[in-house]
Order: sequence, then structure tokens, then C-alpha cells
Amino acid sequence: MTVETTPTIDAALARRLVDTQFPRWAELPLRPHAPAGSDHVIYRLGEELSVRLPRHAGAIKQARKEAEWLPRLAPHLPLAIPTLVEVGAPDFGYPWPWAVSRWLDGEAATVEALSGSHEAAGALAEFLTALRRFDAEPAEDLTGLPLAARDTATRSAITEVGDAFDTAAMAELWDTALAAPEWGRPPAWFHGDFHTGNLLTANGRLSAVIDFGELGVGDPACDLIIAFTLMSAETRATFRAALDVDDATWTRGRGWALATGLNAYVCYAAVNPRVAAQTTRQITQALAG
Repeated sequence: MTVETTPTIDAALARRLVDTQFPRWAELPLRPHAPAGSDHVIYRLGEELSVRLPRHAGAIKQARKEAEWLPRLAPHLPLAIPTLVEVGAPDFGYPWPWAVSRWLDGEAATVEALSGSHEAAGALAEFLTALRRFDAEPAEDLTGLPLAARDTATRSAITEVGDAFDTAAMAELWDTALAAPEWGRPPAWFHGDFHTGNLLTANGRLSAVIDFGELGVGDPACDLIIAFTLMSAETRATFRAALDVDDATWTRGRGWALATGLNAYVCYAAVNPRVAAQTTRQITQALAG
């Protein structure tokens, strides 16, 4: 039996990796970036670059996936996305590929700033429409899993959170989402992790979408979670109309929002107040519809 170990990542390791593999950047200052995500440790390299090192095995395919697909996607999308400059190799005991990307200026999108913005809702619908229309044949390993693949974990989470939310309402929504008709059109491209933490704003407007580690093709309902992490009931209506979402897809999207919200709540809420607040809103909004 192989036990997965989590590598120790610090600035000294990142510095050695950069200086050894990409010596042209050896003179650039390296400093930690906060808040980092749950999947990567992030460093700012000079003023124009970032270094991302996966924290766990679940994130190790992202660097090469983004290197292959983001240059092809970028010309078709109305918002900026990351530009990978280099993919680094394992070294110094660090076991996985890692990435150097162009730094994207901006601040993480927040509910306080954008939940009431019909302009932002329209811009997000425009982005997803363009992504769905991307015409490229993906590799087989980009095929997304159906909502039903989350059934066991989601039912367990509904039980685990107890009285924190309405158990009967969550079970009813989950059953309804699983029973909704499946995506009946050709497989569409989706971002796969489309929530506030992966959106950047500049001057109060959406400017970029980041973190394409879950990029894939299949049922794009998973990207509807943004309607429940960011928007109000009113801006959700604007978003849904602009994206032209049918009832079945919207219901599956609510299911995705419930499932991913519960997963994050169970894993992080007890130790991270920010995640607790975000996932509480996501679950509550998914239940509201």
C-alpha cells in the first residue's frame, strides 16, 4: 500500500527550483502570495510572474493542462485568462510539475462588490457562452464526470452537517437534481471550478478568470455554481436569461452548487471562517434556487 505524502513547500524550495531550472529569473525577488488556494502554494516572482506549486497529487495535472489548452482558448474568450510561461520539472525532493505564469493584476471578486451587478452577471454569461462554443476536440481525459458521481459523498455530507442547514430541503434538492434530464446536446467545454475565488476584478469590473485545473468537456451545468456563490436572486435571473439556461440544466446546476458547497463546508468550515461564510451562502442560495 502506497501512502501519499504531502511535500513541504517553502520559499527556499521555490527559489531553488526557479534558479536551477530557469536561471534567467534568478535575480527576481520571490515572495509569498496570500491568500493562496487549497490546491497550490503561490509566489510572486518579480512584478510580472507568479510561481505555483501543487500542494497535493490532485492538482499535479493542472500545469500541463493549462499549458496545452489556455493558449488555444484565450483568443475566443472575452475576459483575460492565465498565460503560462514555463512548466517546471520535479527536483530537490519536490515530486510534481509546477508552473510559472504571467501575473494577472486584480482583486478576487466578492459578493459585496458584485452580487448586485447586472453588468457582472451579463459578463459571466458571455464568458461561459464563449467557452461553450469553443470548437476543439479534447483529449479523452478531459471528459467530465456526471453529477451522480458525487452522490455518495453528497449524501454523507448532508448527514454530517446535521442541523447547520435544512436537511430535508438539501435531500429534496439533491434528489431532484439527480432526477433532472441529462445534458442532451453535444459535450460542451466548462471551467469546472467557477466560483468567486477564481474571478478577478479591476476598477470594480470583472477582468479575468483563473485556475483552469478542472477544465473539461461534458455537461456545463457545473459552471452554474457561480450563480449561487456570487449573485443575488435578481442578478441570477439576469445571468440565467443571458445564458439561456433550461430548467433541467438549472436544476443540475443547483445540485452542483449544493454538492461542492457541502464538500468545502465539511472539509474547511471548522478551520477557516472565510470558507465557512462562503459555503454557507452557496448552500443557502442553492436551496433558494
